[in-house]
Amino acid sequence: MINQRGFSCIGLHHPKTSMNIGGVLRAASAYESAMVAVSGHRYKRHPTDTNKTYRHLPFLQVDDLQRIIPFDCIPVAVDLLEGATPLPEYKHPERAFYIFGPEDGTLGESVLSWCRDKVFIPTKYCMNLAACVNVVLYDRLAKSQNHQGG
Repeated sequence: MINQRGFSCIGLHHPKTSMNIGGVLRAASAYESAMVAVSGHRYKRHPTDTNKTYRHLPFLQVDDLQRIIPFDCIPVAVDLLEGATPLPEYKHPERAFYIFGPEDGTLGESVLSWCRDKVFIPTKYCMNLAACVNVVLYDRLAKSQNHQGG
């Protein structure tokens, strides 16, 4: 069981494939995220969510991710952005709402304008959505355990 302070939430801005959303739900379950929210209406249930996570943590389909940010939670845009902080150098907030863009696009100014932090995962090639969520949540876990001495 993960033992860290605070919580993480995942926001997916207009994701394209149900397969990736299923993988994100599985990652959210594995890393004990508090919630997954999806804007847009492209999602249908998918077998990659083998744990049926939507039954065990809040899974919201919304028109606007900004309207559902939990109180005192820091919105963090995760995208390939000029001036963004590389993930290895990033200090995760205790309460974070990580926002990921679609597989076939990026987060636009309509989302970036309300995200306090902007982070990117340094890679040679683009990763798929579910892989990005796994990497960010693992990085959060690893850094929190290092600070707690565990």
